[in-house]
Parts: sequence; structure tokens; C-alpha cells
Amino acid sequence: MDRVFIIAEAGVNHNGSLELAKQLVDVAVQAGADAVKFQTYKAEQLVSASAPKADYQIKTTGATESQLEMIKKLELNYRQFIELADYCRAKRIEFMSSPFDLSSVDFLVQELQVCRLKIASGEITNAPLLLRAAQSNKPVILSTGMSTLGEIEMALGVLAFGYIGSNEQPSLRAFSEAYISDKGQKVLQEKVTLLHCTTEYPALFAEVNLRAINTLRTAYGLAVGFSDHTPGITIPIAAAALGAQVIEKHFTLDRSLPGPDHKASLEPQELKDMVQSIRQVEQALGNGSKVPTASELRNRTVARKSLVAWKDIKQGERFSMDNLGVKRPGGGLSPYYYWDMLGQIAGRDYRVDEQVER
Repeated sequence: MDRVFIIAEAGVNHNGSLELAKQLVDVAVQAGADAVKFQTYKAEQLVSASAPKADYQIKTTGATESQLEMIKKLELNYRQFIELADYCRAKRIEFMSSPFDLSSVDFLVQELQVCRLKIASGEITNAPLLLRAAQSNKPVILSTGMSTLGEIEMALGVLAFGYIGSNEQPSLRAFSEAYISDKGQKVLQEKVTLLHCTTEYPALFAEVNLRAINTLRTAYGLAVGFSDHTPGITIPIAAAALGAQVIEKHFTLDRSLPGPDHKASLEPQELKDMVQSIRQVEQALGNGSKVPTASELRNRTVARKSLVAWKDIKQGERFSMDNLGVKRPGGGLSPYYYWDMLGQIAGRDYRVDEQVER
């Protein structure tokens, strides 16, 4: 199995503070994550003034302010992101961010030159954003929370169309044709990873449906992973065992901090424990071949058994159920020959517990 790519999702848990964002980077580095991810947006381009908060946002931040007012307070500007990306490079961890508007896609690609783009679940029907992401030719990690297989296929059609670089006018027909084309399928396999996700904060264990990871792999033939919103670290570890190639998990410096996502996030030691556990799972999965390991070969003789004399046996005496048995260690005549030996004549004397020979 290839190494699982672990994304420590800082999101907006910096609460609009660049210094807090840098502290989150430090935590992700110490935990051993491969990347630390933020969210890049212009609040006025993302949310209308009348947009309501989600229920979980009302529970964590109250109902007095609008969603626009809430996310405006959590916004980092482009200058701050440039400094944050430089900080990540200095700390040798990949900087990632999810864009939520077209200008943010262009900024991440052209100014910050990110290695890949992560598209959030809420943007899976945002065809203009998907198209701009694919036209950048960057690999895309696409979360699929709240979506059906049909909606995922439509999104993949937009990505395929964008990657191919067709001069045709964008349309549902053009997206569909791009998706089913050989060229489109090839570029999707090269560029796109799908993340199963349950978009609730925190997500209920009963609604996680980890088996959908395999459904996505079978349906589309693409790399698959898991974006987790459940409490604790058990579920992302299980996802790694199911073959998730990417794991994304929210984290915070302190769950008691104000803000919409802190309460559904891991604290620093939990993030470190999750990363270490996933790395252990990677080793434990192996290559699938059922053969003895080097350690097992050293133990095989000790653990297995041989045919032995239950009691002293004289030369010329016949082997019987009374004088022939099975005991450790192995290395002698296999117990598979037990029935063949019954009735045979002993060719020499045997002391009790001595391994017998044919």
C-alpha cells in the first residue's frame, strides 16, 4: 500500500489570526502530517448577506450574527496567506487551502503555486469553480459530502472538460462527453482523488458509512480517501485500514476556543496520535500475500509439533495409539504422518518424548 497522505485541516480554526495560524502549522508539523490545510476566500464572494448559519454554527457561535459576519471575522487576506505559505515551506510541510471563489483559485495557483487544490463538499455543484480548478492543471482532491453518485459524476465531467482543455463552450452535454471520453477518463485517473465525507460537525458514527469509500473506488476507478468530522481518531484509522489513500481531519489548538469548527476538531496530542496510528496501520496492511514472515519462520519450529514417543519404545515394537503421539517442538516428522506410522515397526529404540523417524 502507498503511504497515506494525511492532511491536518486547520480550516478557519485560526480565528482570523495569522499568529494562531502559524501555531497550527507548528502543531501539524509536530504531529507528522504531510500537509496543513486552510480555507481561502473573499467573504463577500462566498456568502450573501441573507445566508443563514448551519445548525452546528448556531450552536457554536450563536444566532445573533449572520453567516457572512461570522466568516468575515475568520478571513485571512492574501498577504497573510503569502506569509503563511512561506512559513509552511520553512517548516517543510505542504501548504494547502480550499478555494471558495474564482479569484482564490487563481491566487492559490498563480501566486502561491500550491501543489494541489482541495475542493470542499459544498462546492461540488459549483461548476465554474470546478472548471477553473481543472484549467489550472493542478491535481484536485474533491470532497463528496452531501452528494449522490450522479452529482459526483457531473462534477467529474466538469473537471474532465477543464483538464482536457476543450475549446468547446462549457455545457452539460460537453461535460458529459468529456467524462465518458478516453482522454477524460485518463486525466481524471491521473489528477483526481475523491474523498468520502459526512458533512456534519461533529458527524454521527451511524451516519459515517465508511463502506462508501469502496463504493467510490468501484464506481469511478479513482484514488479515494476520507474527510472525517467524527469525534476522536477511531474512524480515520478505520478508513486507512479500508484503503483510504488520503485522510483529512480538522484540528485545533484548543476545543474550547470560540469559533464554528473547534468543537469538532482534534487537539494537538490527538492529532499526533492519529497520525502515528495511521502509520502503524500502513505497516500492518502489508502486501496481501499469505506467506510466513521472517519473524514467524524463527518461531515455527518452536510452535509446531512433531511425532514423538509417548513412552519408551523398543526396536521391533509396532507404533500404536498407546506409544505414538504429537508434541512440540517441530522440525521432526510431521503429525500428518501419524496414521501412516501406526502399525509400522520401530527400527530402533526410542526414549519417551524422542522424535520418531520413518
